Amino acid sequence: MVALGIKNSNTQEPPVPSQGGDVAHSKLDVLIVAHFSGDFDQRGNNRINYIADMLKDHFTVELVTSDFSHYSKVKRTAANTHAPGYKVSYIAEPPYHENVSLKRFYSHYVMGRNFKKYLLNRKKPDVIYCTVPPLEAAYNLMRYAEKNKIRFILDVRDIWPEAFKMVFKVPILSDLVFYPLTQKANAIYKGADALVAVSQTYVDRAVAANGKCKDGHCIFLGTELKGFDRFVAKDKKDKPEGELWLAYIGTLSHSYDLTTVIDALAILKEKGIHNIKFVVMGDGLLAQRFERYAKEKNVFCNFTGKLAYADMVRLLSICDIAVNPIRRGSAGSIINKVGDYAAAGLPVLNTQECPEYRDLVDRYHMGLNCENDNAEDLADKLLLLYNDEKLRTILGNNNRKLAEEKFDRARTYPLIVDIIATHSNRR
Repeated sequence: MVALGIKNSNTQEPPVPSQGGDVAHSKLDVLIVAHFSGDFDQRGNNRINYIADMLKDHFTVELVTSDFSHYSKVKRTAANTHAPGYKVSYIAEPPYHENVSLKRFYSHYVMGRNFKKYLLNRKKPDVIYCTVPPLEAAYNLMRYAEKNKIRFILDVRDIWPEAFKMVFKVPILSDLVFYPLTQKANAIYKGADALVAVSQTYVDRAVAANGKCKDGHCIFLGTELKGFDRFVAKDKKDKPEGELWLAYIGTLSHSYDLTTVIDALAILKEKGIHNIKFVVMGDGLLAQRFERYAKEKNVFCNFTGKLAYADMVRLLSICDIAVNPIRRGSAGSIINKVGDYAAAGLPVLNTQECPEYRDLVDRYHMGLNCENDNAEDLADKLLLLYNDEKLRTILGNNNRKLAEEKFDRARTYPLIVDIIATHSNRR
């Protein structure tokens, strides 16, 4: 385990809390536990790193996280950590290379066990803010908080094991295999004194198992629009005239259906449309498979690989349309990419089945919902936007309005400061 406590004068000023996070609470000791924090390289836009940075001027903050980066798949050390301005403690975790694997489950188990040892040598905090998943560390922390009568705030980033059932689709057997994980997840939700989640879908899931929280707080992942807008391309000359760019950002893995997008582009190419460029920003386990498929279909694509957040925003802002292609049966809800699409003011073609996001698409009139796993329907909707620049503008402007109302961290995240101050042991 490595503990860091380094000041950074270059850190952005956090938004001022609306009511609870004032000077009176500045001495509260807040322990943040997040397995999947960002890489501390100042290149990303991770939710928990932003929260820790926002809290550091109001409370005494320690962020405890894994010494293995889930995103870059490398070990973290003091040498590759930029000073965040709050204390960071690393917990040892064995590395893994595939996100869906038994080795990953074992890795999380070991990290949770090591974290349990860490708690024995840490003074009791005033309040705990914990993200979930994974389950092992969160479960140990919940039991620790319960035993020591420490207020426990849970931030639900995803729902396990529901998310894994999409990959392991074996009727009855899947339910039996994942039953212990379901029970552990329910225990974690039940132990929370306050619930925060990245979507109302996840809020409802956690509240149903809790019993003592009548409701939770839906705070989308989002981005800080002021910072986002600083990265937007001011000069769009890099985009050749006459091309229409279809954007995808995010992980290239089993949850994301880029195959259907490529099939839709191939359909339009057969109809004589050759100037739609599919700009894929991201990396992942299936990156090479998607690239090979695009070559087989002979569609116009650019796979950029993983980009720094600022570079991604600049490229995204040049694009004309965004696509949110999520595989059938996914447990995902309001995910990172849709907040960035909204901030960029792009119309969205959405195949995700999640009712919460489909409702946002319809209610804000900021895109078109498509039938999941249907390349013909996606091609038809893409063709509609291709032929109607005015409609693209209307939908894109509406999506930016959604960003300003629901996805702007400067507007939504101060509530987290209030929740922490309200639920501290010294309130």
